Amino acid sequence: MRRGIALLITLLFIMLITISIGIGFKQLNQASAYVEGEKFLYQSSVILDDVLNILKNSKELQDINSSAELNVFLSESSIIPFEANGIKVSIELSSARSRFNINSLVSGNIPNQKRVESLKQYVSNYMVITRYVDILLSSMGINQEDISYNSDLFDKKPNLFREYIVSEKHLLELNEYYTNYYHEDSLKNIDFAKLFYYSSDKDYEIDLSFATAEVWEMILGCSKQRAIELSSGFYDSIADIGLSKEEMSMLDRFDTNPFEPYIDVRLSIIQDKQSANIRFEYDIENNKGSNFVYEI
Repeated sequence: MRRGIALLITLLFIMLITISIGIGFKQLNQASAYVEGEKFLYQSSVILDDVLNILKNSKELQDINSSAELNVFLSESSIIPFEANGIKVSIELSSARSRFNINSLVSGNIPNQKRVESLKQYVSNYMVITRYVDILLSSMGINQEDISYNSDLFDKKPNLFREYIVSEKHLLELNEYYTNYYHEDSLKNIDFAKLFYYSSDKDYEIDLSFATAEVWEMILGCSKQRAIELSSGFYDSIADIGLSKEEMSMLDRFDTNPFEPYIDVRLSIIQDKQSANIRFEYDIENNKGSNFVYEI
């Protein structure tokens, strides 16, 4: 009996030690993972600072004074991959004004009706119900009852940001809601990556020399073929584009310029199982980065 009790006590003691060691290892692994995470965040921050310094000190960037020169620069350095100390880094550069800033549908707290009309016509051409645009407006601080609360968007997503559309991920949430609410998937027909840009700064002019075919089609209400033709040129002035009177009238609804010296920078950092995607725009004239978006 005594031996049995002693054996039982010994087994319990071993079990307690095993559990304690297991908990200790778990906490140690969690602490290690936390430390590794903090180290990766720091490394990502250092890499971002280095990229910004490279851009600020780039003579090639400082010498850009036209859309043609910007095109040459982007053509030669659109994707820059490198690896060091087990960290893979990729930098993608493109025009930051090639798309339409979705948040410029609204000025102050008032929708720009002509721009709203242009976007509604565009989505309608792709079999999307025009109420989709109203859903977008409801996430831009529009509090009109007939727009904001004619659906259960904020009942379904009570924590959804409502002042402006922050990012592509934010738009995907709205798209998901639309698809589920109307039980149709026509949004897949639209290439939103080539159509929309996301910034709270509405002092934004579309660069007509880099505007995508999707943007031309939306702002002019023209055919796909006409949009493709317009997106293939570089212009010194709006007069050089060769627009008709009707097209000029449509263009006047939007803020545009033949040359906008802003670069869209996408920075991808990968180390083991950790990754970071950082996106920002870089103002060439003022040597300044802004509109930073982090996904860790």
